[in-house]
Amino acid sequence: MKRTFMKKIATTVLLLFLTGLVTAQHHPDSLVDQWHKSAAKSDFKTYFEVMSTDFVFLGTAPGERWLKSEFESFCKPYFDKRKGWNFTPSNRHWNFSSDGKTAWFDEDLDTWMRGCRGNGVLVKKRGNWKIAYYNLTVLVENEKMKQFIELRDAPMPEK
Repeated sequence: MKRTFMKKIATTVLLLFLTGLVTAQHHPDSLVDQWHKSAAKSDFKTYFEVMSTDFVFLGTAPGERWLKSEFESFCKPYFDKRKGWNFTPSNRHWNFSSDGKTAWFDEDLDTWMRGCRGNGVLVKKRGNWKIAYYNLTVLVENEKMKQFIELRDAPMPEK
């Protein structure tokens, strides 16, 4: 009886361990890391294949709200010229819906624009995570807000 009990405990521990491995492998964190790396490598195919069909990207400029097809058209010339962007993420925080099919995150980004913040939403369909939404913002310290407002209010130079 003692041996049977020990086997049940060992089996339970093994199953919990394996479940943890499977869960870790399916965590969307590595997908978002790969997404950023794909942009840095100008890997158009990999960058866009992890996005859902209804993906939306909010950029830093006032009019930048891109549907996936619009964002593809915008990005293609940059990626073709190998001029993707290198965003290095840190300090990422995750939240998950109770059914485990939706995840949202925020992250700090080191970019050519200096400090930025991104936040996104991922959806799990047929066991695979897809990025459905991403919002990129440039960070401005509160102490610099007056200067920022003056800069924003200044007329755009003519081209």
